[in-house]
Amino acid sequence: MKNIISACWSIFLVVWLLAAIFTKRTVYRESHAQRLRYTIPILIGCYLLFRGYHLGYPFNVGIIPHTKPILIAAAILCICGLAFCFWARAVLGGNWSGTVTLKENHELIVRGPYRLVRHPIYTGLLIMVIATVMQQGHIAGMLGLILVFVSFWIKLDEEEELMRKQFPDQYATYQQQVRRIIPFIL
Repeated sequence: MKNIISACWSIFLVVWLLAAIFTKRTVYRESHAQRLRYTIPILIGCYLLFRGYHLGYPFNVGIIPHTKPILIAAAILCICGLAFCFWARAVLGGNWSGTVTLKENHELIVRGPYRLVRHPIYTGLLIMVIATVMQQGHIAGMLGLILVFVSFWIKLDEEEELMRKQFPDQYATYQQQVRRIIPFIL
């Protein structure tokens, strides 16, 4: 099961890097200082998630048992999160960027997974992170999940501010109709 989760992350990275080639020209990009606000927590979070158990006690303390049902559920969850990310990325198309940007002829996308949540890529990634935490089971992973969530929340705040400026009426309506990151909840 660990191999499935590792494969999901590897596939994600390869596809994401290749897909970055096919984006529209950027007309606005956030500053480096703005980017640091969410980059630092995600880097620390990813370290804790994938390598934090090497820090020793208390980071390596197991809190989720390594039972076969939990490992199978984690693998299935990770595959579903990856599929959700890919669906969202395909629908977003050339408007995608890894940073807070506006693209040339930027469109407000409200179809596909964007009907369910305003930030489906983050939703899919969080599902993958939760699956990884379930599979690894240690405290460091839980702390990593919290930091990844905080990072996404900071970044999506900045993205939404930019979308409100670019699409003032449309985005206000969209925000009222669709939740941020967890369908029907948050």
